[in-house]
Amino acid sequence: MGSLGSDAKLPWSKTPCVQSPQLSRIAGCNIYLKLDNLQPSGSFKSRGIGNLMTRAAASATGDVHFYCSSGGNAGLACATSAVALNKPATIVIPMTTSDLMKNKLLDLGVEVHQTGKNLAAADEYLRTELLTKDPHGVYVPPFDHPHVWDGASTIVPELRDQMDVPMDAIVCSVGGGGLFNGLMQGIESYPWSGCKPDVVCVETAGADSLNASLLAQSHITLPEITSIATSLGCSRVSAETWKWAQYPNTHSLVVSDADAAISCVRFADDARHLVEVSCGAALATVYRGDLRERLGRGLSDDEWSQKNIVLIVCGGSGVTLGILDQYVKEYAHQTVIKV
Repeated sequence: MGSLGSDAKLPWSKTPCVQSPQLSRIAGCNIYLKLDNLQPSGSFKSRGIGNLMTRAAASATGDVHFYCSSGGNAGLACATSAVALNKPATIVIPMTTSDLMKNKLLDLGVEVHQTGKNLAAADEYLRTELLTKDPHGVYVPPFDHPHVWDGASTIVPELRDQMDVPMDAIVCSVGGGGLFNGLMQGIESYPWSGCKPDVVCVETAGADSLNASLLAQSHITLPEITSIATSLGCSRVSAETWKWAQYPNTHSLVVSDADAAISCVRFADDARHLVEVSCGAALATVYRGDLRERLGRGLSDDEWSQKNIVLIVCGGSGVTLGILDQYVKEYAHQTVIKV
């Protein structure tokens, strides 16, 4: 095994889990917020990508240079992890990536290339033009790797330590499935005194590759991504995600872009946190009333009020107050969620 050196530190951190009186009132049960938007990169991806990079740096026999293709959050996780590990990194972003995200990457001091009409084209450039020419290069996948899932799974032991009540369900947004894979892996690694927690997977319409696969009863690929939640814009979930989705304690929900966007606006008021629309998908299950409908069928109001549900606030850095204001103008009339 190699050594990271004394100047390196873990590129992710334990995050708070807090009960939200505002969201609990709306949901009619106890809602807890796992605030992974407070990770160094601004999203949960610091866990998985940070774990993969830490392991790669420790096992390397010589120098290492990390390469990641990303539309935003995975790249930020790679960049902040590289800074923490004191290693160089190159991030390739497609032309569709906003100046906001590009500048956040540049501020971290990593090398940034912007090329390709979409993420697939950017990734092709990274692999053929950069990675193959660097003998020290290490590819950093955004979600489909066991070390990424291992990193995401660290959420579960944290929740077990932080909550002094039974955990009935966990709600998470799903893109490629790295976060969901980690949560399921973490849940399966522990004995539970009662039932295992349910896991509710939430996607936006137009980026709903998991839900479409479940409806088709086959692991399918979406022909295109039409949702504004570009962080969820994976046309095909990982094989591991498809496997976990067959477990009886899993649920799949789809919300509209409007619902996800306005949920971000409401959440800024209710919880005083700015998150991007991909995170708003999970939050929308509270604001729309989906949780009671999906998890509380047949329960009395009193029985439902005793349930303890964790929302993974997965974060995301592609958001500003101006963007939230634009969401109100564009989507407030398209949703039942009151602003």
